[in-house]
Amino acid sequence: MQLKRVVVTGLGALTPIGNSIQEYWDGLINGRSGAAPITYYDTEKHKTKFACEVKNFNIEDYMDRKESRRLDKFSQYAIASSDEAIKDAGITHDNVNKHRVGVIWGAGIGGLETFQDEVMYYAKGDGTPKFNPFFIPKMIADIAPAHISMRNGYMGPNYTTVSACASSANAMIDAFNYIRLGMCDVIVTGGSEAAVTIAGMGGFNSMHALSTRNDSPETASRPFDATRDGFVLGEGSGAIVLEEYEHAKARGAKIYCEVGGGGMSSDAYHLTAPHPEGIGVIAVMENTLRDAGMTPDMVDHINTHGTSTPLGDVAELKAISHVFGAHAKNININSTKSMTGHLLGAAGAIESIAVILAMQNGIVPPTINHKVVDENIDPSLNLTLNVPQKREINVAMSNTFGFGGHNACVLFKKLVD
Repeated sequence: MQLKRVVVTGLGALTPIGNSIQEYWDGLINGRSGAAPITYYDTEKHKTKFACEVKNFNIEDYMDRKESRRLDKFSQYAIASSDEAIKDAGITHDNVNKHRVGVIWGAGIGGLETFQDEVMYYAKGDGTPKFNPFFIPKMIADIAPAHISMRNGYMGPNYTTVSACASSANAMIDAFNYIRLGMCDVIVTGGSEAAVTIAGMGGFNSMHALSTRNDSPETASRPFDATRDGFVLGEGSGAIVLEEYEHAKARGAKIYCEVGGGGMSSDAYHLTAPHPEGIGVIAVMENTLRDAGMTPDMVDHINTHGTSTPLGDVAELKAISHVFGAHAKNININSTKSMTGHLLGAAGAIESIAVILAMQNGIVPPTINHKVVDENIDPSLNLTLNVPQKREINVAMSNTFGFGGHNACVLFKKLVD
């Protein structure tokens, strides 16, 4: 069977540094931090009092107020980014077969705010189980792609992938495979998350996973820096329209790039910690290169998982050095989480968008907030520190890893007819 080619024809973003693709890109190349004191609730008793919140978002720009009350914030974010991506792709009911258009979405947690609020409301009562009838439909992780599907009438595959912080990368890989196997013409994919809540922040704090740099939130996410002390929680959504190449050409679609391959692996090591030698990360990058039919020396840019945790950053860079050998020093490596924070299940989507835009514009966004060299990191690696760097990018990869040892990687390449 001849596998079909898959291309990117639409992008949409709602992030802590910009509420559209253009705003997001401007934030990336200007090294803008999305971290600030939390505005959603009183943080007085919390260890971490800041996060990367989405700013100036109004769901009533997308739907009426009554309808919006039936959607958790993570689904609202999904609607916003998917609307932008679908419009960007120029998809209409007249130029696609709705039965061959799917929605495969990623969410690591789903409707955490809805769950938190309903349970807290119940706990304040007399024990009578009084819950909102929309409690379950708002909370479940699969509901975001359902809303995208119903909103647009898409009747192809429709589901959510859940693999913690690798969720949206896994969603993209599934979408890629459905299309190249000929099962769909178009799939709206990506992910969304909205975990900046009392429960979300409290839960990650209890694991000692979050930075507690309350005196300087904007510099707290500092991947690869020796003084890093944990990740900064972010929220938002990223949407990518994947399309079969001949289908895209036939309708005259704008094409950003081609999806070259995708890889997955498991650390099989620890509930939350990465393997110190990065063996699962080595495997996922090798699997991706093999799937794409490429050799390590062909890669120009890697957007790392790079969460700003003491163990994770070192393990990932060790894995990159192992896979790419002497060529590793020629790769522009970065972590856009230094600006957006960690969007959990949506991370793979917004970071893949960053890779696609870097390829299109010939500019690699910086890893900001780096001041102190970590002696455990190979100094020959180009981590794109503090300022963006211009370079031609023909092949780029996006790494995304999740609690439980889930690893996913997606490779993009410039389209060659």
